[in-house]
Amino acid sequence: MRAARAAGKHRKKDNAVRNGDARPPKQARTRKRRLLRWMLLLPVCFVVLTTLQVLLLRFIDPPFSAFMVARQFEAIGQGDFGYRMGHRWEDLEDMSPSIPVALVAAEDQNFASHHGFDFLAIEKARAHNQKMAERAEQRGTPVKRLRGASTISQQTAKNLFLWSGRSYVRKGLEAWYTVLIEALWPKRRILEVYANIAEFGDGTYGAQAAAVRFFNKDAARLSPAEASRLAAVLPNPRRYDAGRPGPYIQRRSNAIQRQMRQLGGGAWVRTLD
Repeated sequence: MRAARAAGKHRKKDNAVRNGDARPPKQARTRKRRLLRWMLLLPVCFVVLTTLQVLLLRFIDPPFSAFMVARQFEAIGQGDFGYRMGHRWEDLEDMSPSIPVALVAAEDQNFASHHGFDFLAIEKARAHNQKMAERAEQRGTPVKRLRGASTISQQTAKNLFLWSGRSYVRKGLEAWYTVLIEALWPKRRILEVYANIAEFGDGTYGAQAAAVRFFNKDAARLSPAEASRLAAVLPNPRRYDAGRPGPYIQRRSNAIQRQMRQLGGGAWVRTLD
């Protein structure tokens, strides 16, 4: 009787294997479930960790940025072991109010009203760059001075957390961090962090270090003209020199000062949340 039952079980198992209905071993099923669990858990961990990261930096001043670290390793890779960065944190209220106003006038005039992305500026930049590309193609020359549309929030996210480059992964992370920054930081904090991590010269990060290097004074004592020269070298501070501005930087600085006056000058900073 037992032999008959065992034979029946073997026949059923053989039929199942032949028909493709055999279940995988228990160990394989456990491994698949574990893998699926990790695949579901990793995005949750990423969201939680990055949210905590951004939330903490609302209250803690970052001692350095990802761009600073990358620049240090770049110098080491080039054999420049004597390379030193200039950086010192300065609270927004201890800076000249001309500095944040100059940054907004130069980089992101809709900073106070947008939520991290200026879609109107993006469309204008796209149309401008397309026109410049068509003209360059007609002349047979390279395209020059393409217009960007990154907001100060996006630049803060990129400089503070990410690496340079144009990959879709980096752009996606930049967008995610921008959303977090706008959701968790007030506008004053975004502007404060940006003013302290922006590169104003090769190895010179933040308005305080830039003020000392280029004007031999603290950031609190910068005039509107000096602040506009710092903002004018962005986004190419390794090419232009705020201390010895050429014709292009002088023209750009004058345009920034006009925009600063239209924004309301230093009093504009007090209108931020």
